[in-house]
Amino acid sequence: MKDMTADVKAAFDGLPAGLLQLRDLIFDVASGLPEIGNLTETLRWGQPAYVTSKRAGASLRLGVPKSGGFALYTHCQTSLIADFAIAFPKADKIEGTRAILFDDPLQIDPIRHGMLIKSVLTYHL
Repeated sequence: MKDMTADVKAAFDGLPAGLLQLRDLIFDVASGLPEIGNLTETLRWGQPAYVTSKRAGASLRLGVPKSGGFALYTHCQTSLIADFAIAFPKADKIEGTRAILFDDPLQIDPIRHGMLIKSVLTYHL
């Protein structure tokens, strides 16, 4: 597991374990994408967020929606979530144009969700 800064670690404290699994998947996918540069883990709105150093992609953010569970968020003014929903109809719970919602870590599919993460991290390429 990649090291976390103290502020990011504090943000993860008390959050669902599934978010750490998504974090690992984000770093796994990014490690196979040298064209995006370094992946930076930071906080946005107090939540863990991931941005590429070469501005190759849109940002990813991990959080807990008001409805419960946990979520993988991306920029709502892109077609990334809509394109994902078309490619995998009814496979996931979608929140508008901004998030994939999860109730259980077992719902995380490294292949399907890895494809979404790759699309987000390479959005501007």
